[in-house]
Amino acid sequence: MKVDKKKGLLLPLVVVMMLAAVLSACSNNNNGNNAAPSGSASSSPSASASESTDVKKGGEFRFTLASEPPSLDPALMTDAQSSIVAAGLYEGLYRLNSAGEPEPAIATGDEVSDDGLTYTFKLRDDATWSNGDKVTANDFVYAWKRALNPETASEYAYMLFYIKGGEEYNSGKGSADDVAVKAVNDTTLEVTLKSATPYFPSLVSHYTYLPVHQATVDANPAWAADASTIVSNGPFLLKEWAHEDKLVLEPNPTYFDKDKVNFSKVTISLVEDENTVYNLFETGDIDWIGAQAGSVPTDRTAQVIADGSAEVQAIASTYYYVFNTQKAPFNNVKIRKAFSMAIDRQSIIDNVTQANQTPAYALVPPSIAGTDGKLFREMYPDTGFFSENVEEAKKLLEEGLKEEGLTALPKITLLYNTSEGHKAIAEAAADMWKQNLGVEVAVTNQEWGTFLETRDAGQFDIARAGWGADFNHAINFTYDLIHPKSLNNDGKYSNEQVGKWLDESLAATDEKARLDLIAKAEKQAMDDMAVLPFYYYTTVTMVKDDIQGVTSDYAGHIDWVFGSKK
Repeated sequence: MKVDKKKGLLLPLVVVMMLAAVLSACSNNNNGNNAAPSGSASSSPSASASESTDVKKGGEFRFTLASEPPSLDPALMTDAQSSIVAAGLYEGLYRLNSAGEPEPAIATGDEVSDDGLTYTFKLRDDATWSNGDKVTANDFVYAWKRALNPETASEYAYMLFYIKGGEEYNSGKGSADDVAVKAVNDTTLEVTLKSATPYFPSLVSHYTYLPVHQATVDANPAWAADASTIVSNGPFLLKEWAHEDKLVLEPNPTYFDKDKVNFSKVTISLVEDENTVYNLFETGDIDWIGAQAGSVPTDRTAQVIADGSAEVQAIASTYYYVFNTQKAPFNNVKIRKAFSMAIDRQSIIDNVTQANQTPAYALVPPSIAGTDGKLFREMYPDTGFFSENVEEAKKLLEEGLKEEGLTALPKITLLYNTSEGHKAIAEAAADMWKQNLGVEVAVTNQEWGTFLETRDAGQFDIARAGWGADFNHAINFTYDLIHPKSLNNDGKYSNEQVGKWLDESLAATDEKARLDLIAKAEKQAMDDMAVLPFYYYTTVTMVKDDIQGVTSDYAGHIDWVFGSKK
């Protein structure tokens, strides 16, 4: 998932326990937003409060988002800003808990065929839309085929390529009738996959798999753009959407599990400036900072961690830059390597972000699961991928320029989405390129929605990016970000062998063989310097003492829906 600063795999208990120990609760895509360098995603310091039995109904919960959610249409969402709001508005077959484990929601359970290809989901019969209509299996069939329809232009359509016929329909080589999902009856949904996918129950928790109300969507293409026209089925209803100002949600009285909903009102203010967010927290006007819902200003991060007023934890997210590999000079791998090797990652962590991040030399974060009780990075360390080496970087830059027939680099601009944290990192990177390579790089910013459009259109030289886990598997950080077909491959990096390995990993029947292929693809992409990784995220979170049950999830996104006030 795209993060402004992209759920969990069904894991053996030992792996879940290991993840919990590593993350204390675990995670872009560039999604939604891994925004602030200090960690726009975070776990709450209210762990003890979460364990309290003093839960009461009522009370308002207030937090901020850095910008307007670009879309609240499940088929069109790509980012954390949108998904944080959508978590309250919609309910899918399963919902991920804070640890990234799928739990029944609209589905009461599933049956899997012996070959692992066919899933039969049994649905609740008491789930309704906000207009009173029943939620049926056909709502899922319609929503999934709509996301796959090439005319919808869903960036996350590939998340549905696991379904037999899904990729063919999306590419124009098949039809909607070929997509192997059907409503057996109102409460039975049958799905046939291309290959056995043990983590499919986690995949269907992703927002691209959410149902939508067909009559509403068909009647109004802009149905998800205003509070008065959204028809939803989740724990909360969107009562007000004052664009560029705030969103107000209230409990859905017809939600099937309404007893779990405690807040009587949730107000989400749209505040871009981190210092303003911090001041709102200090004056008692908001209850939370962190986990993509506001960020602690970078110049205060070390202080609030040291004095215990904030907590910092590792999450499953990666902060990186993308090169426009389809445009000179970054179509040249040696020039890309030069720019990456000239960055002192630890210096940026120590002097800019100051939130105990880990330097990244690849894409998959340390907390993502592997197999046989190990984490992915334990099995495939990123320590041998490349090294920071200024002299080698200078040599590669000179060689790359000669290969391109250039005597000097053209004007280069680094684009980031508006954030004091992103700005500080961008300026530090530009200074390192100047000092180490003699290269001038201009830095410029855009508001989140505009930034996403610009980056998606390839109108950049280098652009900031961040990816938070959509589900707990390495494929989510590789297929999504470096496969030639992925619409989240923002730099348009293309290596046919990488795509082949990743395609083969989807069809693998053995998990170790699957991970071996993923690791080979990631290593090749880093040899090609497909992206410039900076660090694996941590998250810094502050929360008022009377809020309980609100945390950061494993991916570093705020988990607020079933929280309460003391």
